[in-house]
Amino acid sequence: MTNPRPRRPTGGRPSASGKGGGKRPSGPPRRPPTRRPPVVDESRQAALDVLAAVRSRGAYANLALPPILRDRGLFGRDAALATELAYGSCRALGQLDAIVAACGERAFEDLDGEVIDALRLGAYQLLHTRIPPHAAVSTVVELVRAGDRPGAAGYVNAVLRRVSEADLDTWIDRLAPPEQTDPLGRLAMATAHPRWIVAAYRDRLAPENDETDELVAALRADDVPPAVHLVARPGRIGRDELVEQSGGVPARYSPYGVYLSGGDPGAIEAVADGRAAVQDEGSQLVAIGLATADLTGTDERWLDLTAGPGGKAGLLGAFAALRGARLDAVELAPHRAELVRRTTEGLPVTVHTADGRASGLAEAAYDRVLLDAPCTGLGALRRRPEARWRRRPSDVADLVQLQQELLRAAAGHVRVGGLVGYVTCSPHLAETLGVVGRLPDTLEPVDARPFLPGVPDLGDGPTVQLWPHRQGTDGMFLALLRRT
Repeated sequence: MTNPRPRRPTGGRPSASGKGGGKRPSGPPRRPPTRRPPVVDESRQAALDVLAAVRSRGAYANLALPPILRDRGLFGRDAALATELAYGSCRALGQLDAIVAACGERAFEDLDGEVIDALRLGAYQLLHTRIPPHAAVSTVVELVRAGDRPGAAGYVNAVLRRVSEADLDTWIDRLAPPEQTDPLGRLAMATAHPRWIVAAYRDRLAPENDETDELVAALRADDVPPAVHLVARPGRIGRDELVEQSGGVPARYSPYGVYLSGGDPGAIEAVADGRAAVQDEGSQLVAIGLATADLTGTDERWLDLTAGPGGKAGLLGAFAALRGARLDAVELAPHRAELVRRTTEGLPVTVHTADGRASGLAEAAYDRVLLDAPCTGLGALRRRPEARWRRRPSDVADLVQLQQELLRAAAGHVRVGGLVGYVTCSPHLAETLGVVGRLPDTLEPVDARPFLPGVPDLGDGPTVQLWPHRQGTDGMFLALLRRT
């Protein structure tokens, strides 16, 4: 959310900083100093550790949290609380920062990182949960007292008390742009998204309107944690057997998909031995679309041009095994190439550590080519809590250039009559229809919708855009392109 420095509410406000000094606050008084040892709530400390890792190390919250929970011995309700507070604070980051900035005397960017983390955690509890305000404030103040900046406890207490004076809707009314003059800016504040992402969704869903019910639904869906989806690799395990092993239920659209209601998917026998894998249903569908699309002539050599970390290569490799075909999988990063090798073990897959734009593989030799292109990942924001605040509009141009270069390489590798599946996990027009609208002369679109049978709301074609709020999948885009 890119906003000017937010307007402060009328009335007094705290003025002391976490570093000491400053004049007396005219708002709520600080708590008096105490020599009592701080009492640390382990769930909130775990959430604070995640926020610190995201801020200071650029960590991914979904990767940082599990080891933190293990190290602190948290499970059950305590782990669930830590997860909600950590992920929720990351998702609402820009919104929380705007509100916190309106409640403190010091410029937000001048605060110590540890103070910012604590304020974000406290504000999230106050504005987005049913935790009583006194508990939300006091537990965070205790964490500050126990941390590296104990002198900031009074400042954190005063700012959070100011935050607690109004509910979220009131803060949005105070700080968001007026709907009449900037409906997208207001929606960005209300849904805790950067404005440019709201605009990107609007351009894809409702280009003639600034706000529609579906646009709001799409933005809200980014805040709903996704269920775990499993894929039964064809020829290695049947879906019914995977349902029985996992205790899950069959997926709505993927004939190989299973929805898992809970538990550790790694503990499922079929996942542990590679017959099944964790894979979002949207990723399954786009790979299935390429693998099942009509093809004349040979069907023996397949290529995954940007294969890491290997989920789609594993599914395509299973299809290839059933048909007597082989798959070459290309990945630039050595550690990701190793992940591809592990996930495709036992399948007819050869992994090449190379740049997909200059892989050195044969030209015009492949029957099916998957290009799962690097992208902004706007279609998977629900899986990566902090991602919406980490990406920038300036990222798009560089990614589009890379996507076009990779698509030219894919066009060179596919034989005449063969198919390229161009895939991104993004609904952004520039990364999807924009790239397909500037195809190499040798490629022409094929209607992809018939190869996703039973999937609703696929639009007018020939490309397919999936959405979390429509199909319950990640926001995958698929264009099927035939070499002429």
